[in-house]
Amino acid sequence: MAQLITTPNLTGHDDIYEALIGLHEGLTEAESLGTWSRLALLLINHIGDREAIDQAIALARPAARAR
Repeated sequence: MAQLITTPNLTGHDDIYEALIGLHEGLTEAESLGTWSRLALLLINHIGDREAIDQAIALARPAARAR
């Protein structure tokens, strides 16, 4: 079973944050939501591990964050 990594696991945090903010510049709300969806699907495809993806989905839900 794959275990989702939930501890910090990347470098260049600030650069990534800036890139994510820039991703939405000049977009309407609908375009922005579509962009988030496409980014999520691209990353899910890259991960390719259904168990890790299911864990991430469960943790991303608002009820899971409140725990």
